[in-house]
Amino acid sequence: MVGDAGMSDPFWKQKTLEEMSGAEWESLCDGCGKCCLLKLEDEDTGEIAYTRLHCRLLDGQACTCMDYENRKKIVEDCVILTPQKVAEIRWMPRTCAYRLVLEGKDLPDWHHLVCGDRNRVHTTGNSIRGRTVSEDTVFDENPEDWIVDWEGYEV
Repeated sequence: MVGDAGMSDPFWKQKTLEEMSGAEWESLCDGCGKCCLLKLEDEDTGEIAYTRLHCRLLDGQACTCMDYENRKKIVEDCVILTPQKVAEIRWMPRTCAYRLVLEGKDLPDWHHLVCGDRNRVHTTGNSIRGRTVSEDTVFDENPEDWIVDWEGYEV
């Protein structure tokens, strides 16, 4: 495919999520950390609330998993993203590259594949860096006390 500027379109515009190589798939992640937030679902309405609590494996400053390869073994309810799961999961952030590609939308200007700067997601405020605490640090408090209206989520 050739874009308007006469240059070849980037892989995420040429391929579906299913067609991407493992390296292409992994490179789509912008490192925002939002998918690692604890989410609460109202049993009656199905409404999803997002919290300031992150998975115990997430490094809240680096916004990376501290044991990515073994995360599912350690955190049983960790969701390993696949193209099918991206299509099914209602809580994916609206800025998530996997969701954007699935919906045929452009990646945001701050995404590292667009701007070339992996840190831009953080400097533009599009990550959870420094704004969350580990679920392991909250013992006697109710998770509902940690609910936050995070920009970037839509149900």
